[in-house]
Amino acid sequence: MDKKKKWFKWSPPRILVTGFALIILLGAVLLSLPISNTSGDSLRFIDALFTATSATCVTGLVVVDTGLDFTVFGQIVIIALIQVGGLGFMTMATLIALVLRKRISLKERLILQEAMNQSSMEGIVRLIRKVIIYSLVIEATAAVLFASRFAFDMPMGKAIYFGIWHAISMFNNAGFDLFGEYRSLTMYVNDPIVNFTAMGLIILGGLGFIVMSDLIEYRTNKRLSLHSKVVLTMTGILLAVGAIVIFIFEFSNQKTLGSLGWDGKIWASLFQSVTPRTAGANTIDIGAMRHASIFFMVILMFIGASPGSTGGGIKTTTFMTLVGAVIAMIRGKEDIVLFRFRLARERIFKALTITLLSLALVIGVTMLLSTTEDRDFLRILFETTSAFGTVGLTTGITTTLTDFGKIVLSLTMFAGRLGPLTLAYALGPRAEKELYRHPEGKIIIG
Repeated sequence: MDKKKKWFKWSPPRILVTGFALIILLGAVLLSLPISNTSGDSLRFIDALFTATSATCVTGLVVVDTGLDFTVFGQIVIIALIQVGGLGFMTMATLIALVLRKRISLKERLILQEAMNQSSMEGIVRLIRKVIIYSLVIEATAAVLFASRFAFDMPMGKAIYFGIWHAISMFNNAGFDLFGEYRSLTMYVNDPIVNFTAMGLIILGGLGFIVMSDLIEYRTNKRLSLHSKVVLTMTGILLAVGAIVIFIFEFSNQKTLGSLGWDGKIWASLFQSVTPRTAGANTIDIGAMRHASIFFMVILMFIGASPGSTGGGIKTTTFMTLVGAVIAMIRGKEDIVLFRFRLARERIFKALTITLLSLALVIGVTMLLSTTEDRDFLRILFETTSAFGTVGLTTGITTTLTDFGKIVLSLTMFAGRLGPLTLAYALGPRAEKELYRHPEGKIIIG
């Protein structure tokens, strides 16, 4: 009884952190078994742990070749971790409860609220139902498209398996692939079906389920929430600017866009603009890109996807809030106004907190890895931001990391998936209500 009371007193962030950690450990154990590896030997636990963390945190960074080094059993374990990690273990638990027609308790609703980054519990179970339905429909549709295309390059059975596997991986913004030799989708750089399907999955997975629900219901109520307007606007701007910048910087680079025709250049520019939204797949060699392009992708990865999605980063809404704060300050306004709505001060403080905590994490990990890994600073910064944003893109240094580097990046992926603020809430002391306020003071800024 005491244990039950103690569990009930655990905060939702602490339960989320513990739940994800247990799933990662279970996945690491399964992936380290001989049955998971084509060699028939046990995989080193540190490599299994890194892979399980990357899959559960829907990142895509790998230290062993998913397509060549893992058996079908190991690959199924990885894709199961991706699905659970992308939708959230509480979403999967709710699905089981709904199938068994069990009542969702108040505590479970609080955890779901935290997991989905919602401001209230109202309609949370209804939202979870939509999340499950939308995910299955989108993944099934994409699996058919992928399988139809892959059937031209491989036997039908393998094409169906690859179609389902990659549909789940791309929609959950994981970036894992089965093509082997760490090639990702580079062999399909000119293919419109693969490009369009993969980009569609990445964008839909990164928009968030609240926005998807709003878009689906728009035909009925002809109205979008402020959240959806902000997400769609910022996503569109980042995708357009990203494609243009990459097209310009890489146009003459013979190792990336330079050797492609005009259609290939356009597809590759668009894809490499979409994929830093925490997807991790790529159609050109990221390591061969110019330094300006790599640094620009670092910025895109740091911003990441949107709240309530399968992606990471500080989120598009956080970035939009910061941009709004800068514009308001320059104009001499007291309020941040987006689409004729004023933002509450607590939202602004939260955006600043998330950004500063995230910057501190990325800077700290980059400095740490710069002392332990014998690699170029920009590549280490790229790898660190990729891990934090749960992106999975790499310039090719992941497989050469030391064991210490793998542990550090695993922790970075874990923090990036849950969010630095959620992690701070989970590990820090319980907040106490303030009984008094200090007198206001003034300092000189700028």
